[in-house]
Amino acid sequence: MWGAWGAADAEPMAGALQQVSGLYRGALSVRGRAVLRPLGLLSPQARLLAVPRGPARGGEPGLEGNPFYGRYRDKIQALRRSNPEVFESRMEKRSEQKTQPVGHSKQVEFIRYMEDKARPICTLDSILNVEMVKEKTPEEIKQIWKQYFSAKDTVYAVIPAETFDLIWKRTQNCPSFLCALPRKEGYEFFVGQWSGTELHFTALINIQTQGETASSQLILYHYPELQKEKGIVLMTAEIDSKFLSVPEAQCIANQVQLFYATDRSETYGLVETFNHRPNEFKYMAVLAELEQSGLGRELRPTNN
Repeated sequence: MWGAWGAADAEPMAGALQQVSGLYRGALSVRGRAVLRPLGLLSPQARLLAVPRGPARGGEPGLEGNPFYGRYRDKIQALRRSNPEVFESRMEKRSEQKTQPVGHSKQVEFIRYMEDKARPICTLDSILNVEMVKEKTPEEIKQIWKQYFSAKDTVYAVIPAETFDLIWKRTQNCPSFLCALPRKEGYEFFVGQWSGTELHFTALINIQTQGETASSQLILYHYPELQKEKGIVLMTAEIDSKFLSVPEAQCIANQVQLFYATDRSETYGLVETFNHRPNEFKYMAVLAELEQSGLGRELRPTNN
């Protein structure tokens, strides 16, 4: 959807460019099963749009009805066994959140949490020799980026500078948003939160049950180093493959453009509502936009 390449376009290139000696740094390891960084204090309240199930014996009241509980059962039960006081505290906070406006997000606390981590930033120069790349044309850089990442299980893209400009401008006013991922059980909602040029995603149930220790399940890294000179911004991702497949991560990544780079005021208006008028936010509107765009169609069950 970015007008470049993603996970679905990983076939070998005809007459692929030969790797230039010294061009690739080789320092980046796209970690499919890495333990990703904690997402932070983002705690929106939401409901999952799927048929609820009754609580199973020995399950967690209020969580078993969530159709995606099974994905997180082991972590939840481990927490209950190892630290029951913390578990009960989080369940109480979850109940309290039901009185908060839909879409409530502690954005200020989350951003401060991310800034306080004082971790090294992954730069484009850690992947490519930027000085050598600057000698290439934008089209050649696109081919190089594709060649490098097409053999890896990840999501990547080459974003036009003007598109990223629009996205970046809007993130300053709306640093978080909600997207939906088609599942066989229905739809699972994921929350995205910007931290600099990184965009972190995690499932709502992950936030509700793990609080500030909830890990990012998908991180999109944007590299604007070549934006002014070459007119492109490079992007790649880090995926927790225990929760997301590459096509699923691609679907989430494509929704960044869908909601942040759109010309339709109604579509971006959903992002503004989520950030500034959460009590007016409607989840069905997100699903309607997703359905209309056609994104994630291949992830839906054929009988749905």
